[in-house]
Amino acid sequence: MDTMRDRFAPVVSRLLDEDPRVVVVLAEIGLAGFEDARRRHPDRVINVGIREQLLVGAGAGLALTGLRPVVHTFASFLVERPFEQLKLDLGHQDVGAVLVSASASFDWPAGGYTHMSPGDVALLDTLDGWTVHVPGHPDEAETLLRHAVAAGDDKVYVRLSTQSNSQALPVDGARLRTVREGRAGVVVAVGPMLDAVLEATEGLAATVLYATTVRPFDAMALRHATEGAGADVVLVEPYLAGTSVSAVNDALVDLPHRVLGLGVGRRELRRYGLVEEHVAAHGLDAKSLRERIDGFLGVRAHA
Repeated sequence: MDTMRDRFAPVVSRLLDEDPRVVVVLAEIGLAGFEDARRRHPDRVINVGIREQLLVGAGAGLALTGLRPVVHTFASFLVERPFEQLKLDLGHQDVGAVLVSASASFDWPAGGYTHMSPGDVALLDTLDGWTVHVPGHPDEAETLLRHAVAAGDDKVYVRLSTQSNSQALPVDGARLRTVREGRAGVVVAVGPMLDAVLEATEGLAATVLYATTVRPFDAMALRHATEGAGADVVLVEPYLAGTSVSAVNDALVDLPHRVLGLGVGRRELRRYGLVEEHVAAHGLDAKSLRERIDGFLGVRAHA
């Protein structure tokens, strides 16, 4: 099966053909995937070299002219390194772009900590007005990329990963999807965490919600789920643990509730290993999730 990033260049290349507003801005990374599109649209596939601050600044400048820029590189170079440009060139100037990342939290362990970005979504949470998509399958990535480019002049972040669920689900770029229903609490699985969550909650009487769009957070769907399942909520996110806890608290602000935020820990793992080893070390494998979810939901989960 191809990866989300494998799907990225062909989808956006087709969008370049379909929509004269679309322009792709790259910083060397990913350039090979756009060779054909660059020949067809030499003025709308732009490579700025290894200059990530310029990458975002150029995207913002193109947006000011009325174009719809799609800006791509690894997450650590797209969100963390040029954060000031995200804040000022896009946010302060009130223009939009589609930021599409790769490498996620630890997708390329051999690249070391410079190429890891578990804090990207949390960092974007410090800014106003961002939509954040976290697909869990290449088919979902294609759908959400099209949503993002079509979203007027909005600021949109699409977080691509090599980690993937076995099957795609229908996604609409807005709402949480109910995958399993129960009465002992709610587990929200974000993007590529769904398969592990479903395995971890097998036999538990918990509702499982699937999130591929985490900002804005679908508060209405969460509230609806807690009406039948109780207001104990577990978040399982493929980035910094606790990133969406405040969004859950806001959704349930008038209700007594408990929240457990699971995700990537803050401790840097210096022996980089394999992706699977990082997953296990952060407690995001099905066995570890089962223990933590079971312990939080308690005996009600087995009723």
